[in-house]
Amino acid sequence: MTPTYSEDSIRTLDWKEHIRKRPGMYIGKLGDGSSPDDGIYVLLKEVIDNSIDEFMMGFGKKIDVEVSDELVSVRDFGRGIPLGKLVEVASKMNTGAKYDSKVFKKSVGLNGVGIKAVNALATNFTISAFRDGKGKQVVFEKGELVEEIDIASTDEPNGTLTSFVPDGTIFKEFHFIEDFVISMLKNYVFLNAGLTINFNGEKYLSKNGLLDLLEENLDQPSLYPIIHLKDEDIELAITHGNQYGEDYYSFVNGQHTTQGGTHLAAFRESIVKTVRDFYKKDFDASDIRASIVAAISIKVEEPVFESQTKTKLGSKDIGPNGPSVRNFIMNFVQKELDNYLHKNSETAEVLLRRIQESERERKAISGVKKLAKQRAKKASLHNKKLRDCRIHYNSNDDRKNETSIFITEGDSASGSITKSRDVNTQAVFSLRGKPLNSFGLTKKVVYENEEFNLLQAALNIEEGIDELRYNKVIIATDADVDGMHIRLLLITFFLQFFPELIKKGHLYILQTPLFRVRNKKVTYYCYSDQEREAAIKKLKNTAEITRFKGLGEISPDEFKNFIGDDIRLEPVILNKHESISDMLSFYMGKNTPERQEFIIDNLYVEKDEIEVEV
Repeated sequence: MTPTYSEDSIRTLDWKEHIRKRPGMYIGKLGDGSSPDDGIYVLLKEVIDNSIDEFMMGFGKKIDVEVSDELVSVRDFGRGIPLGKLVEVASKMNTGAKYDSKVFKKSVGLNGVGIKAVNALATNFTISAFRDGKGKQVVFEKGELVEEIDIASTDEPNGTLTSFVPDGTIFKEFHFIEDFVISMLKNYVFLNAGLTINFNGEKYLSKNGLLDLLEENLDQPSLYPIIHLKDEDIELAITHGNQYGEDYYSFVNGQHTTQGGTHLAAFRESIVKTVRDFYKKDFDASDIRASIVAAISIKVEEPVFESQTKTKLGSKDIGPNGPSVRNFIMNFVQKELDNYLHKNSETAEVLLRRIQESERERKAISGVKKLAKQRAKKASLHNKKLRDCRIHYNSNDDRKNETSIFITEGDSASGSITKSRDVNTQAVFSLRGKPLNSFGLTKKVVYENEEFNLLQAALNIEEGIDELRYNKVIIATDADVDGMHIRLLLITFFLQFFPELIKKGHLYILQTPLFRVRNKKVTYYCYSDQEREAAIKKLKNTAEITRFKGLGEISPDEFKNFIGDDIRLEPVILNKHESISDMLSFYMGKNTPERQEFIIDNLYVEKDEIEVEV
């Protein structure tokens, strides 16, 4: 029977209902906190952005941030939200000072939306404002106002205190990963010289802006001193290393544009043009940018972004009466970088040698690369290794952020995942066995080794990760000695040749249950000894316990429970203080007692099964 379409079918959602019903429109994907762009970090960012705007206007040089378990609090020392408008600012859409471009000419927050989205998506949201010895506090639950408290007199310095607990019914089993929060906060201080952020007792500040950012993110010494150039509305930092790939950090009005945009495209183009003109030689663009590590920050009046979460700049112009973004960046780079290279001949010589080395390596492997491409093209027509999905990350589909590819070992594991996956967003790539240890090898091996070449082609990352086909690259191996070895070999491959895939938060390890504890009425899947013991306690004498020794033992009917909404993923995170080359030497270099001990300590197998050969 066709539903009746009448006046009763039409209803208007109030602001909080709309945000709670369609949270992705406001904060992107939800997630559980295992990815740096998950919604809980967007909520934190929206609150901090308001404090940053105050700092940029010259009010408040310190921000205190605390994250403990589920509770988040942010205290700034700016002017404080006007007390009479506190409820409206927190709960009325399209309310805010950022519509007055004279006050907030180049702001970072979501105009009139950001803090409201936090309010609606929190089980508890409390905001307090302090102005000139008076204050006000308002408390909300899931966007509903539950309490207003006027504070007639206070010793609190001017500013705003916001605290919230993300709603666990929307962000399922969420947890904050400290490294992701610290990375976000460090970016704020790099972009705002003079600002101090205190996070859980640690102090973060920067004196040299993007120069400090690059030094923080270099995993090995750069080939030449970092080139640091800046003007009123633009700041750049550029250097080269010996790693593969290109590594960029781009920002607009203090917003980390993780997906780049018009400013990053112009920056990459202007570097190539300036270098070609300086050396008076038509170098290949890939040779100029090979192993580059660079950062760009620009300020744009009334920027246009391609999504609500502002990860990609779409603006064509710097401002209503200004030049185009491309011309603004091109003119600055051509003038300032050219001047720098003329004044610093040693740096110019080192850069020239690096470009020539890249050119020689590219030409040396061009023959192998051509054959490998032909093989990959032929294999893609009937590639049994790849069971693709319909939607891809480099598309414009609304579900592109949900896309993932499982890299599995053997037919049994890949068969179970293939039969239970979501064919729209989940792909499977099957390895024959243990991949080659690529530690210390050149990129030539990526083309010579058929498996690596097909994996590179499946991910579409040969020319960098701009056109990556899956948002999450998930290593799915058994929880035994061989499985862990395969994980290390794959992580080595990505660290060695495609480190930006890990740096940008795309690589994960699939967690699958080690035990099934059940009786005739209920089944518990347990990922640790503690979970197993808790399940046995619940079922008492009726418990039947099964130990899963490999992914192939889990039936497709069961596997769908582990790769759907309740999927458990462990992100592969590069800590800022860890050198990629040092990590590779430790994990995949010569055997050492420390390495053997690490593998045994981090391996979950039953005691009588341990036969370690590392």
